[in-house]
Amino acid sequence: MAGPPPTHLPVDPAQAELDSGTAPTDVVRRHPASPVAWAALAAAERERDGDVVTVYAYARVGYHRSLDLLRRNGWKGHGPVPWEHEPNRGFLTCLALLALAARQIGETSEYERCRDFLRDSSPAAYDVLLAGPESG
Repeated sequence: MAGPPPTHLPVDPAQAELDSGTAPTDVVRRHPASPVAWAALAAAERERDGDVVTVYAYARVGYHRSLDLLRRNGWKGHGPVPWEHEPNRGFLTCLALLALAARQIGETSEYERCRDFLRDSSPAAYDVLLAGPESG
């Protein structure tokens, strides 16, 4: 029996601004519903060794914005969200960053839930975003 079809999110207009070098905070101000903008903000905070609670908060906002966007695009709460489809990467990155931040603050059940959700949504995203950080 076949599962649900893959969800392919539309192109996120924030991506072009991020690609052109616009700061994630400025992009979030212009595109507050953008998963990729929130993912970029969370990733920037993490890369600069910023506050893990801030990373968690940014990733959680992006994750919830992603759920809204996924539902508007036919997702029924489960099924593949392929990493190979670039517009899906904002959601998948938020989910991975949320998992990593949850683990870092000791929220084990949230970490496990997000890790499993990422692996179930996209094994490729799991391999790219969590397999390395989990092993280190």
